[in-house]
Amino acid sequence: MGVLMELRHLRTFRVVARTLNLTHAAAELHYAQSSVSEQIQALEAELGAKLFDRTSRTLTAAGKRLSGYADQVLELVEEAKAAVDDERGEPDGDLTIGALETLCAHWVPGILSDYRTRWPGVKLTLKEGGRGELYHGVRESEMDVCFTFGDAPGEPTFASRKIGEVPLVVIVPPGHPLASKEKAVPGDLRGVGFLATPKGCGFREMLDRLDGPVIDTEVGSLAALGRCVAAGMGCGIVPALVDHPGAVAVPLAGETTDVTLTWRRRDEHKPSIAALLASA
Repeated sequence: MGVLMELRHLRTFRVVARTLNLTHAAAELHYAQSSVSEQIQALEAELGAKLFDRTSRTLTAAGKRLSGYADQVLELVEEAKAAVDDERGEPDGDLTIGALETLCAHWVPGILSDYRTRWPGVKLTLKEGGRGELYHGVRESEMDVCFTFGDAPGEPTFASRKIGEVPLVVIVPPGHPLASKEKAVPGDLRGVGFLATPKGCGFREMLDRLDGPVIDTEVGSLAALGRCVAAGMGCGIVPALVDHPGAVAVPLAGETTDVTLTWRRRDEHKPSIAALLASA
């Protein structure tokens, strides 16, 4: 007889397989929970196998096997759509862009303004998040591209391009010995107490690569870091774009961080992304 699975059922199943929760999946998909349940049941009926155990909230063995195939099928669908877009050659449809908070405020708006002027028919959505969230969003096709500081992860899924660089500054409390300097060099930081964001954050990597600073406090965000520095808890290193009211910024000689645009490699020639690269 054959199996005639609907793509929307596979998309719904993929979210259920990731969240393992019908309520959360419904909220993410903007469906009623009953609709999610009905779609999973329809898929189970077509395949003749139970995919999701609602009591234990786990995938069955059949569900686990289907999960990998669902990813492959939906990726091929996206590739097919991209191929059609390539044939038309003109950007259209939706483009979801992720960016770090600082870049949302200071870098991305100019790029998107230029893009919107050139391609008014593309519907743009801008999402803010941490670097890990952004890469996850691109990896899972929840975002088309993302803007971050530093290098993109070296994994086959991603393609990336450096689109600029931003100087780094040392932010220090008023009255700190470094506050009177016109410019700091890495040697000035040796033995100085610094605040840092957690490991895995791009800003932490900027600090870790320098020889000498002593990291004695971790904070969860750049906003909190700036306030703690202003309160006298220590120093910090941030891109010059970052707001830091109450703290003194001292340029760090010779140190910059790249601004990087990252997308899925399979979307390399998608017209809307190629157009964004041109604007960036």
